[in-house]
Amino acid sequence: MQHRLRPAGSALILGLALGCHAVDEVSPVPEQPTTDKVAHVDTYHDYEVEDPYRWLEDVDGEAVGHWVDLQNDYTRALLDGVEQRQPIRERLEELWTFRRWSTPRRSGTRLFWTENDGTQAQGVLMVGEGSDAESAMASGRLLLDPNTLSEDGTVALSSYEPSPDGLQIACAVSEAGSDWLEWRVLNVDGSEVGERLRYSKFSGATWLKDGTGFFYQRYPKPPEGEEFAAQTKNAQLCFHRVGTDQGEDRVLYERPDEPDWGFASEVSHDGTLCVVSVWQGTDQRNRLGVIDLTEAEWQLKPLLWEFDAQWSFIGLDRSDEEAPRLVLLTDKDAPNGRVVAVDLEHLSSDEGFVLEERIPAGSDRIESVRFLAERLVVTRLHDAAHEVALHSRSGALEGELALPGGFVSVESIQGSRDRDEILLSFESVNRPASLLRVDAASRETSILRTPDLPFDPDSLIVDQVRVGSSDGASLRLLLLHKPGLKLDGRTPTLLYGYGGFDISLTPRFSVERFVLAEMGGLYAQATLRGGGEFGQAWHEAGMRERKQNVFNDFISCAEYLIRNGYTTSSQLAINGRSNGGLLVGAVMVQRPELFAAAIPEVGVLDMLRYDEFTIGWAWEPEYGSAKDPEMFEPLLAYSPYHNVVEGVPYPATLVTTGDHDDRVYPAHSFKFAAALQEASTSGPVMIRITKSAGHGAGKPRGVQIDEAADRLAFLVRSIGLGN
Repeated sequence: MQHRLRPAGSALILGLALGCHAVDEVSPVPEQPTTDKVAHVDTYHDYEVEDPYRWLEDVDGEAVGHWVDLQNDYTRALLDGVEQRQPIRERLEELWTFRRWSTPRRSGTRLFWTENDGTQAQGVLMVGEGSDAESAMASGRLLLDPNTLSEDGTVALSSYEPSPDGLQIACAVSEAGSDWLEWRVLNVDGSEVGERLRYSKFSGATWLKDGTGFFYQRYPKPPEGEEFAAQTKNAQLCFHRVGTDQGEDRVLYERPDEPDWGFASEVSHDGTLCVVSVWQGTDQRNRLGVIDLTEAEWQLKPLLWEFDAQWSFIGLDRSDEEAPRLVLLTDKDAPNGRVVAVDLEHLSSDEGFVLEERIPAGSDRIESVRFLAERLVVTRLHDAAHEVALHSRSGALEGELALPGGFVSVESIQGSRDRDEILLSFESVNRPASLLRVDAASRETSILRTPDLPFDPDSLIVDQVRVGSSDGASLRLLLLHKPGLKLDGRTPTLLYGYGGFDISLTPRFSVERFVLAEMGGLYAQATLRGGGEFGQAWHEAGMRERKQNVFNDFISCAEYLIRNGYTTSSQLAINGRSNGGLLVGAVMVQRPELFAAAIPEVGVLDMLRYDEFTIGWAWEPEYGSAKDPEMFEPLLAYSPYHNVVEGVPYPATLVTTGDHDDRVYPAHSFKFAAALQEASTSGPVMIRITKSAGHGAGKPRGVQIDEAADRLAFLVRSIGLGN
């Protein structure tokens, strides 16, 4: 393979000599599989790059299927040979068994939510009647049970949207973790209306106020047999009238000349406007248009029609004294976000329109705003955790909400314009989600539902520390551990990160992380540039040609943990998913001596070809493309697959993917694992490939527990967790 090599030198040799990895007493290691290499060379801008494992991209081919089976057999032999794996799985199963709920959503006189009793493969959809959330949930009854839709529990309810009157509900189901959605319409008694809408992705359902139909996004039908690998382009904004066949759906907007555009829609609370957001890949900047639903002919009218900022529709504000205004959250001239209003009467006039500021930008990022109880409910990020405040319609601050606990995440906020009752769910690293009820008039809060837990959340400690990156950037590390942690450098540690796509890592509960800390391990969650925790500039500092900043931040967090006595290289593991899998892959090949173990999950690992598969093209705003001469060299410089060097003792590695991941194509993981297995002089290097699985969403409970048990068993083997 054509590698981008680092200069050899005594510092590197010394570092590798110090990077000896502690291994637990386990069964003998079986022989590692070998992967055939087939000569293949690509030319990028006069630069030749070898790709000897290109044949692994044929993920449905017979040869690749045989390779997958061999790899899974090897991985199973290693992980099942860890004596503690079965007790770990039993403990996970025990702690997994608690009831959980999504934040209920009100439509008409009804409340809708999903719940899982802790033993079900998939959560079920519930509906209840009542004037308040307590009475509605007390009267809850089953509306849809996805567990009856497949024998193996791999059909999941991906999303749902009740009609405004609460009489019908649009439900999107997916199979085997795929991003492809099939929309079904149910009556409130649970019976199906009949039609099923296919070929939808990355879409919600937005109902007309009268409940006769809804807007959604779909794509052209893929060629037969290519549904999994097909590139997802040429979206259409459609309207479906309930009770009709999908073939009769109206295409309201499409742009064949702009195949990368996608569409999201939302109908105003009074039913007069459909606000359409036009997005382009993962670029945070979008366009905004409106459809006047009171007109006989629906046509999209451009409003904010430049990809120059992020615009999110909050609601339509109609008062007796003012013209109707769209209330929007934007980062236009406000890297941390601000709330503005647009006068619709001037939309088509020669005068144009002005942005009326209602909530100015502050030192903390505004992450979301909901128009509920005739107020603006604002969620901000402070030190990578959530805070919630109520503002008047005009933007005046009414007060902060008292959220129980310390560092928390707010999952979702629900309610309606005409009720003072607001509902939200909140969680922390050591405590799973509870439901909170808020009286908007008094700002009084009360717990609506909290799980009856088979463990004590307060048995673990949550801390946050500040870390300086190599260039002085201020990072945050969230820590979870048992009381009495000794800074003697002996703690098995898992460092987790993401750092991309403007996505914020906030405190989230995980049974797996809880068990890791119970076993005497330290869980450390890094806040890295590229994420969204500290606004637009923070994100931009870790994208495209600046992506190396993210890797440097992660390395700085690892060095902080070692320098301050939390752990040593021989007991330090790193983990990340998706873009975080890229993070782990890049860092482990850049600094192999720094870590004992690495778990890159469903990672983007071939940075020269990522945009050739499924939805990968959409990530070009974040990463750049190797087709661009200016981005080719930065991408090649950190692409994990292309920087694996023969003869290096890489950390013990557990690569994970789903065999039909149509978000991050599984060949990324296949090729990276094959290259590591050939090159590494230490190890082991294994890959765990889950059958009938995608990127992670919709996995049945049992599969999630098995995967968590394998990751923890791998940490027992590689960093001495639990010893």
